[in-house]
Amino acid sequence: MPSILIAALFRLLARMPLRAVHRLGGAVGRLVYWLSPTYRRHLDANLALAYPQCVPPGIAAEAARSAGRMMFEIPRLWLREQNEALACVREVRGWDCVEAAWKRGEGIVLLTPHIGCFEIIPLYFGSHAPMTFMFRPPKQVWLQDIVEKGRIRPNLSPVPADASGVRLLMRALKRGETVGILPDQVPGGGQGTWSPFFGRSAYTMTLAARLSEMKRVSVLLAFGERLPDGAGYVVHFLPPAAPLQGDLQQRVDAINRSLEALILRYPAQFLWGYNRYKTPAGMDAAGDPA
Repeated sequence: MPSILIAALFRLLARMPLRAVHRLGGAVGRLVYWLSPTYRRHLDANLALAYPQCVPPGIAAEAARSAGRMMFEIPRLWLREQNEALACVREVRGWDCVEAAWKRGEGIVLLTPHIGCFEIIPLYFGSHAPMTFMFRPPKQVWLQDIVEKGRIRPNLSPVPADASGVRLLMRALKRGETVGILPDQVPGGGQGTWSPFFGRSAYTMTLAARLSEMKRVSVLLAFGERLPDGAGYVVHFLPPAAPLQGDLQQRVDAINRSLEALILRYPAQFLWGYNRYKTPAGMDAAGDPA
C-alpha cells in the first residue's frame, strides 16, 4: 500500500506547476530539518566545516528547503516528456566549453555534484549529444519503471555500476563522447581514497580522476541552478577551478577543491545534509588532514 501511495504522489507532482512543486518541497524540506535530529546534525556539522568562522545566517534553513525542492522536482523531470522537462531551462552558460572540447576531438568527463537540480543535466545534454552514465536500478520494484522512464532517454546510455560499466565509460570517451559522474557520493570500500573536503578527510571516488588520466579527455563541471520561486533553471558548464594534474591522489584532491569552490558560490543549493564523511564498510577511518 505505501508503494502505491508514493507512486500516486509521484504522478501528482509530475503534473503540478514547477512553482507549486518548489513551494511544497521547500516547506517539507524545512519540516524534515526540524523533525529529524540526525539529518539536522549532518547538515549543521557540514556547514560548520565549510564556514569555520561563522555560518552565514539563513543558509541552513535555505539548504533544507533546497533539499526538499530537489526531491519534489524529480518526478516532474522523470515523468514528463523530455521537451516538457527542458521547457523550464531559462538559460545555459558555459556551453562553449563543451563545444571547445568537441572541436579538439576530446571526450568529456562531466562531473555533476549534488548542487541545485542535477537531474536536469543529463536531460539537457542528451538533447544535444550522446552521454553515458552509471546506473544502479532501485531495489524497490514499484520504483524501477519510474526511474527507467526518467533516466533512459534518447542519447542517454546507462551502464552497470561495476567494472564492466567502467570499461563502457572508457570506450565512450575514446569515441569522443561524454560520460556523466556524480563526484561527491561516498563510494564503496576499495573504490576510493581519502581526500580533504572542507578540511576533513572524506572517502572520495577515484573513478573520475582515473578517467581524467586518459588521452584526449576534458573534465567539466555541470549543475542546474534553481531559480527563485519556481522560475526554472540556469544550466551551467564550467572547467574545474584547480587543474587536474599529477598522480591519481593529486587529481582526486583537485576535484574536491573544485567542488568546494563551486559549492561556496551556491552554498544554499548544495545537499549539506548528506553524510559525506561516513566510512564505507570494510574501510578503516582516516585521520583528518593537518
